[in-house]
Order: sequence, then C-alpha cells, then structure tokens
Amino acid sequence: MGYQAVFKRYEIKYLVTDEQKARILKAMEPYMEMDRFGRSTVRNIYFDTDDFVLARHSIAKPDFKEKLRIRSYSKADAGSTVFVELKRKYDGVVYKRRIGLPETDAMKWMAGSRDPVLMREAEAESSQVKREIEYFMNLYRGVKPVLYLSYDREAYRMKKDASALDGGSGFRITFDCNILCREGDLSLRSDPYGTAILEKGMFLMELKCPGAIPMWMTKILSEEHLYKTSFSKYGTAYCSFMDKAPHERAHEIAAAGYENYAAAREACRTNSSARRTGRAGRRLQERPTSFGRASA
Repeated sequence: MGYQAVFKRYEIKYLVTDEQKARILKAMEPYMEMDRFGRSTVRNIYFDTDDFVLARHSIAKPDFKEKLRIRSYSKADAGSTVFVELKRKYDGVVYKRRIGLPETDAMKWMAGSRDPVLMREAEAESSQVKREIEYFMNLYRGVKPVLYLSYDREAYRMKKDASALDGGSGFRITFDCNILCREGDLSLRSDPYGTAILEKGMFLMELKCPGAIPMWMTKILSEEHLYKTSFSKYGTAYCSFMDKAPHERAHEIAAAGYENYAAAREACRTNSSARRTGRAGRRLQERPTSFGRASA
C-alpha cells in the first residue's frame, strides 16, 4: 500500500479572499511548502440514500456525521487508482478511512458487487477499512451515487526542517476554489463542470492538524480577522440544488445521465449470484433522478 489509509485529525475551515490568500501564503513561506499533490483538481462522487439522509444530517450540524464517496486527484480511466473513502466527524475530530482501487473495481464495489476477486483485492488493501465500509453500506441500505463534486486545490505541508513546535509534519493547509457540483454524468472519467457553490474570488482554506494550530498560524488568523466556518461542500451542494426553481430542476432532471453507474450495475449482474443480481436490479430501478425528490 503506497498511500495513507487512516486519518485522525482536526479540519478547521475558513473562507478567505484572493487578497487574504496571498498574504497568508507569504506568511507561510518560512514554515510550509507545496506537498506532493501540489495543484490538482479533486473529483468526488458522493453516495446517499433515497431520501438524502446523509446530506440533510450533514447540514444540521450534529455532533456526529458521516459520508461515503469515491475520490480521484486527476481525471480517471478504467485502471486509475481512486479512493473509496468513509469519512466521519465526531466532537470536532475527523476520522477518515480509505481504500485505493482501480476505478472500474471501485465503481463495481459501490454498485453492489461482491465478486470474490474484488473482495480479496479490497481485503488485501485493508481488511479493517473494508469491514467499516461494508458496515456503512449495510447500515444505509440502498446508498447510491447522487452527486459529482470537484474543486481546484492547492495543498501545502510543513517543511522538513520546521520545528515540531511549529506544527510538526502532520500540519497541512489546503486552498480550494472553483467548487462545482452536478447531479448527472456521475463519472470520475469526465471533465469538471457544473454549478458553482463558492463565490468567484473566494477560497475555502482548511487547516488539517493532529493537535493544536501552530502559533505562527494563529497569529495570521488573528491579523486577518478570520473566523472558522462550518462550510460543508456536500451539504452546500445539496442546498443549492434544492433552491432551484421548478423549471430549472425539470431541465436538470431531463438532462441527467448515469451511464457510468449503469455500466457498473451491468458488471455486477455478470459477476454476482442470481440473488444479488435481482437485488442490484431493484436498487437501480429505485434510484431517484434528482435532489428535487428529497424532502427538505
């Protein structure tokens, strides 16, 4: 396994302007450098239930919340490594578990496949993470892809010679902009496009830290008069679609396509037992076509 599979950290979010970002980057120079991902376009497919219980629960700001997604850090193809991620937040602490799989296998698994070869592959990556993801899917029966969400990200990490007192190796900062979401074309193989959910010229800055924020960063936040926000990308996307006018929603529903997901379902029919095939077919037929069918 050539990637980190388990995360436990605080993730603190701030909305900053382009000018504030420039000043923050200048102040960061003695301590931080761009990490190995550098600048990338992060692509996500989020999963939810028929009544979007995960989205609605997220925007209620509870003590505990969780979500399931598939993520890639570049445009994927069938053999690209993507990450099936289970993300939980409890009492301010974020716990993330993930398994890296080829895009085709990840989509098959999330579409309901229990192909023995695929299951062994996931087990080999992390048996514990596999069990947690399987438990989540059994708990929220019928979870399915509902939203594509992408954003342009700049990611920074501590320099190797930075003092442990200045945040240590675990402290990271990311800046996200051009956050786009859509309900159709739910594929990591396609280009980013969709509805913008963040005002142009604004950035979502996230501090990712295992403990306290470094003193030098606290000083920057104070000087820029920045206060943390509870901005949820998935929750905000859900709200933006619910606010659409009826004729706008009707157009989006008609235009929405799920070819990639349908193909994954077809693969499940080929590789699963007759019982699981019937179950997968019923779930596909029950799939809602838009956020507009969920209750507010």
